Amino acid sequence: MAITRLTDLITVFESKWTYGDVKFGYETEVNQDHDAKYPLMLIQPPSSIIPLIYDGREEYEFEINFYNLYSQSAQSVVTLQKRWDNLQDLAMEWLDFVLKNYQDSTVQAYLNEESVEIERVKEVANDRLVQIKMTFTMSAFTKCFRPVSKYPSDYSDLVIWLKADSGVTFDIPTQRVSAWADQSGNSNNVLESTAANQPLRYGYDGADDKSYLFFDGTNDKLEPSGNSPISATGFTAFMVAKQHTASTDLQPVISYRKQDTSNFYIGFKNNLFHSYIDAGDGGNTALNSGGDSSTYKIYTVQFKNTGELRAQLNGGGWSSNTVTGWDTGIVFNEAKFKIGVFKTTHAKADMGEIIVYNRELTVAEIADVTGYLNTKYKIY
Repeated sequence: MAITRLTDLITVFESKWTYGDVKFGYETEVNQDHDAKYPLMLIQPPSSIIPLIYDGREEYEFEINFYNLYSQSAQSVVTLQKRWDNLQDLAMEWLDFVLKNYQDSTVQAYLNEESVEIERVKEVANDRLVQIKMTFTMSAFTKCFRPVSKYPSDYSDLVIWLKADSGVTFDIPTQRVSAWADQSGNSNNVLESTAANQPLRYGYDGADDKSYLFFDGTNDKLEPSGNSPISATGFTAFMVAKQHTASTDLQPVISYRKQDTSNFYIGFKNNLFHSYIDAGDGGNTALNSGGDSSTYKIYTVQFKNTGELRAQLNGGGWSSNTVTGWDTGIVFNEAKFKIGVFKTTHAKADMGEIIVYNRELTVAEIADVTGYLNTKYKIY
């Protein structure tokens, strides 16, 4: 079932009112600057209930106020009831267009029966206005407590789960992040004690207005207190991130370093999502994704125990290469993983979420994890 949330409903409500101005707000804000174009529709923030928590449905109780001018001069030629009737006609025509928007076979929202009430008011707000106050209940399908939902923790061998909206320790005045707590249950937390090297945490303006961490590209980084949680010969990693400024320089998001000549990273290069393995014996491979990395994307990288490195962008097709010298004899437990740095190179990037499994996930499992990320961040 398609998902409809409050943002989607308000977008439809606003688009169907074509007669004057429209506002999402409160009655006290009606024409407070005396610059409204009438007729004016005010959509007040609704209350809602979830009648059946496993049904994926939410009932929004809306109060929509419609206003038109009723000046002293007009009172001599227009009756009050006529002005109310005309305003009600516009309101009912608007509601009809809204309902027609949801009349196809994949219904996302509908009007509850016997829920429409109309009240008529005069001389309100900051002008001499006539007002129609319409209340109704709209049932819309939403993602709510459904047991069919899949989360990264539903699958085995999850070793890193870093979310910008959870477990972030930061200084409120400066936004500097000193710790990012792992949500996988394995305590693979990442830390940075030096304030000048700490990324910044913002609670909004990320992908779909979600939280994110900003790394400045100069010295910001986060490192674990222990060794790398990757101990197997294969792994699967996901990230939601974007390159902060266009650059052809390496900008790593995740990196592993076995030794000076044996490295792995996922990040940005040449303004694309980029992954790289240097086997340390002359064998190496790099994969560049399609798509501009200056917008948020979901990037998936999998290293298989056959030595195959492959990458996927926004749940699309795979690109792959086989890394010479990295096969079943290679393990990743000789060094720490890092966030935002590779050797001495730093990322200038926004990061929303990082997920790593200590094995090769199946095709179905990868689809579920990318589906979880896309449902949350609405990227593709």
